[in-house]
Amino acid sequence: MVTYKVKNGKPRYTPSCIEALQADEVFVFGSNLGGFHGGGAARVAFRKFGAEWGKGVGLYGQSYAIPTMQGGVDTIRPYVDEFIDYARNVPDKFFFVTRVGCGIAGFADAEIAPLFERAMEVENICLPESFVKLLSH
Repeated sequence: MVTYKVKNGKPRYTPSCIEALQADEVFVFGSNLGGFHGGGAARVAFRKFGAEWGKGVGLYGQSYAIPTMQGGVDTIRPYVDEFIDYARNVPDKFFFVTRVGCGIAGFADAEIAPLFERAMEVENICLPESFVKLLSH
């Protein structure tokens, strides 16, 4: 079993509703490759946290886009891996991962959570409780 580590002073799980962020925090959301942030967490990222229209991958403002609408789970994995590597190399930022791919994209938590298994060991990545529970068994 993997131990879930999070820096002191930060939540153990990503809150289900994020209205504001501290300066060192980043909102991680599911996007589409075209960067059309019209609904769900993508819309929140666009309206509140600096996601840019037309940019569907990576860090913009206080948001990080992971594309989830281009195919099956296999097509999402490289973007999740890229995110985890990025976050590990930016220890001064704290990343709140939403239930990426589990809203409009239509995937189940049990399909997406395994993609974030490596993130369980990264102290500055916070995952949704549903992902952590699936990965802790």
